[in-house]
Amino acid sequence: MPYLLTVTLLWAFSFSLIGEYLAGQVDSDFAVLARVVIAALVFLPLTVWRGLPGRLVAGFWLAGALQFGVTYLCLYRSFTVLTVPEVLLFTVLTPIYVTLLDDALARRFNPWALVAAVVAVGGGAIIRFKPLEGDYLLGFLLLQVANATFAAGQVLCRQLLARYPVEQPLHRYFGHFFLGALVLALPSFLLFGNPAKLPHTAVQWGVLLWMGLFATALGMFWWVKGSTRVNAGTLAVLNELHVPAGLVVNLLIWNRDADLPRLAAGGAVILASLWLCRLGRRRWSAPSPA
Repeated sequence: MPYLLTVTLLWAFSFSLIGEYLAGQVDSDFAVLARVVIAALVFLPLTVWRGLPGRLVAGFWLAGALQFGVTYLCLYRSFTVLTVPEVLLFTVLTPIYVTLLDDALARRFNPWALVAAVVAVGGGAIIRFKPLEGDYLLGFLLLQVANATFAAGQVLCRQLLARYPVEQPLHRYFGHFFLGALVLALPSFLLFGNPAKLPHTAVQWGVLLWMGLFATALGMFWWVKGSTRVNAGTLAVLNELHVPAGLVVNLLIWNRDADLPRLAAGGAVILASLWLCRLGRRRWSAPSPA
């Protein structure tokens, strides 16, 4: 869990940095491509190309394409038809996708993990809920695709590492993840990118470098590594912790208004879902009475 909590903090800062220095100023497709390229450059010198199971490598390419390809293509396009509060509201469903996909791949069903995920979603909704406005059906569908593919990518990595244990440490083949991301990130920029909105200040380039090195390279590496050390319910719940963490960072650094009672209530519900997950894990794994 320490890996996942560390990444949650990294990503909490990322939301504020994107909102302050990149959103509306730097082409979103270029921002995604820059993050992926920087992360790939970190891991490719360490990457082994032989001696790995073919399905493990192919799976990591697919996971990267899902999490940094499909997810971000849908996420950024949802902003054209949704308000920011609507985008934030519709992203809280990710924990449920994580739980259901993990159970499906493992061919099981753990009701406690699903209950914990639903409770975590409730906590996120308490924090983020705003009345819906205008025509939001298309945006809702786009974000559900984004939520599902982001969940699928992390669940796929978790399952691959469990099914195909290798002697090489994770950092020796994690570069394949970002190569998969490039398969979609590069064509997306070439087709939809706006060259007139490339970064033009040192601050913007610095934010992209920080995002590529820490939020993307180290963040995704630690998230995948951490996901193998917790159960599916805990992983699902931790997908929701970025909600209160991001709001706290934004409040402390940029002094933005925040509904503190709602933040506290939603955070308490999310923490309660972690307790439910731990309780369910003990009961689910306990032997049945004779």
